Amino acid sequence: MLATLTSKSQITLPKDIRLMLQLEPGDKIVFLPMADGQITVAKANKASFANLRGILPQPKQAHTVEEMNQAVCDAVAARQHAGA
Repeated sequence: MLATLTSKSQITLPKDIRLMLQLEPGDKIVFLPMADGQITVAKANKASFANLRGILPQPKQAHTVEEMNQAVCDAVAARQHAGA
């Protein structure tokens, strides 16, 4: 099945997919990136959000907010320097 991305980055899910997922107006869907680069689409519910756990690896150590802020600043500075 094929869907087209609009200029506003929106798609319409094909009817067969909406029926398969039992989607109704107002329902939310979740896009789950898989390790092999594919994307799984599912009707969002509490169980589907639980599937998100473990997608990102656990950090080797905890970091403070200050350390995270500094890392962001360093990355921005490096990107600006590389573009100069």
